[in-house]
This record gives sequence, C-alpha cells and structure tokens, in this order.
Amino acid sequence: MKNYLNFENDIKNLEIELDKLKDPYNQEGLTEVDTNKISSIQSEIDAKLKEVYSNLDSWKKTQVARHEDRPKSKFFIDSLFEDFIPLAGDRFYGEDKSVLTGFAKFGDTSVLVIGQEKGEDLESRIERNFGMMRPEGYRKTIRLMRVADKFNIPIIIFIDTPGAYPGVGAEERGQAEAIAKSIECCMELRVPTISIIIGEGGSGGAIALASSNKVLMFENAIYSVISPEGCATILWRDPKKTLEAAEAMKLSSKDLYGLGVIDEIIPEPLGGAHRDRDLSVENIRNSIKKNLTDLSSMTREEIFSQRKNKFLSIGRRKGFINKDQEKENLAMKESFSQTIFLNLIKFKNYFIFLAVFIILCLFVFLL
Repeated sequence: MKNYLNFENDIKNLEIELDKLKDPYNQEGLTEVDTNKISSIQSEIDAKLKEVYSNLDSWKKTQVARHEDRPKSKFFIDSLFEDFIPLAGDRFYGEDKSVLTGFAKFGDTSVLVIGQEKGEDLESRIERNFGMMRPEGYRKTIRLMRVADKFNIPIIIFIDTPGAYPGVGAEERGQAEAIAKSIECCMELRVPTISIIIGEGGSGGAIALASSNKVLMFENAIYSVISPEGCATILWRDPKKTLEAAEAMKLSSKDLYGLGVIDEIIPEPLGGAHRDRDLSVENIRNSIKKNLTDLSSMTREEIFSQRKNKFLSIGRRKGFINKDQEKENLAMKESFSQTIFLNLIKFKNYFIFLAVFIILCLFVFLL
C-alpha cells in the first residue's frame, strides 16, 4: 500500500483511478483494458508530480525527507555493496541497532560502511529506535573508523536520523561526550570519508558522522540543527509555524549547497527517491564512485588538510570580507601579546638559563 503526503491528494486520486483501469477484473467480471485512458492518466500523473515537486517549500521537503516509503540505509547498503560483513558493539557497554556498521566491497574497493537506520515497519523502527543513536552507537563507529584509518580503508556514511537519542540512560552514559568524540575522530582521519544525507540530517546526531571530506545530500533531504517543529516552539512558541521555521533554518539541499555546507546535491527521481528506488541507487552509486576517485589521488596528509580547510572555510564566503581567505590563512590570528606569551612558554628553558646566567654574572661582578 502506497503512502501519500497531505499535498499529494490529487496524485493519490489519479493513481487510484489508474490502478482500477489496469485491473482487468471488476464487479461484473472480465472487461477490456482501456490503454488509451491509462496512457492519458499516466501523463496527468507525471505532469502533476512535476508541478508539485518543482515548487516544494522547505516544510514540504521536510515531509518528503521523512516519507515512510523513502529508501533507508539498509536498502542502500544491500544495493550498493558486496560482501558486507556487519560488526557490532562498542567494547564498553553494548550494541546499538540504530546504526549499521561493517566492511564491504564497493566495486573493487574495500570500504567501511556506516548507516543510520530508521527501520521499514513499526516493529523494526522500535528495534532501531527510529534511527536515534545512543552513546554506544557513536563509540562503535569511532572504534571502526580508527580501524579503517589504520588499514587505509575509505569510509562511506549514510545519514538519516531525527537526532541523537535524548533519553535519560543515554545522557547518563555520556551522549554529549560520545558525539564530541565522534566529531573529533572524523576530523582526525587520514582516509577518504564521504557522508551522504539520504533523509533527515538532524542535530548533533547527524553532524557527529558528517564531518567528512565530502558531504553529499539527496535533493529532497534536510540537514539542520533542530527540527522545524522544535524551532517554531522555541522561537514563536507555536509549533504550527513550521513553514516559517523551515524557511528560516535554510535546511534544504539547495540552500545548504549555496552556503557551502554540503559539496554536492544528488538528484532524485520525480516525486522523491521512494518512487524509483533503482534510479536512486544508480544516482548515489555514480556520485560515490566519482568522489572516491577524486579523493583516491590524494595523500593521507592532503586528505586531512582538505577536510580541515573545508570546515574552516564554512561561513567565510559571505560577510565583512570582500574575497575568500587563502587556505593557509584560515587559522585564527594571534595577537602580539599572545605571540610573546606562547614564545615564552615554548622557549622557557632558554629564558631560565639566560636569567640564571645573568644573575650569576651580576653576582660575580658585584663581588
């Protein structure tokens, strides 16, 4: 059974009518299929999809990103990779089923695959905690990312989460620390890392795994620090102002690409990724292949520097400066007093020796 969003009612009615025409049986028995009418209605559906999906606002894109039928991480892992070997456990507390991890083959290349998984039905969604990771999930990914870095294996990450799990147990086990350590680990890696936002990229739960050399994003995915509902409740004290909140947060792929937060927009089939899963897989495969090829020509140090400079440059493209700063000038500038203080610390042994020498000379001279 197909699921429809509230702005897809016209499309729903047309598809119901189309399904009835395609069925040669009705209450009166066998009838003739009207192929001309089927073609006509299919054309109407395509035109309606184009009309609706070419004018989606940020809130409607949020709804598409959360669509029940949207392909999840497990689907992409099964479709894109071969010989996937799942690995579990953080070696501290336990296993977190909201994130899939393991080594696999992408073509002829060995890769580490990480995927936040929401689940396909109610039972699996409860088991996967609706894609909301706990501290043990982040610690599991940190453990495996370090293994991949040690053996020079590229990392591919699928992001689809409303945010990190905010439960009492998760907080008691150090949720914030686990997220911070995950970001730190991602930034320190010397292997190519590619993060792909396939649905929701919510809050620190997403950024913990999105600190990569390349951040890709599906056309109708979202990426933000908070949900539109949460933002509307905080700023306007009215959870119904979701459209205003979504527009203000610039959470769509087009907005984020313009701001330099993401590196590439992966096109979706007309009507969303769930309407043609095979085409969605092909689009994401081509994008991963292209970016892996680009990054494979770089040395380990170049990969590290590229990632560091990429994030340091975010927010510097527009503002009070007229042009982009050079990469080597992206670091924070130190004041004159800070420079003197740091040099004193750096060469403190020499200054101590010099001070003792001067004191001894004065003592001898005075005698």
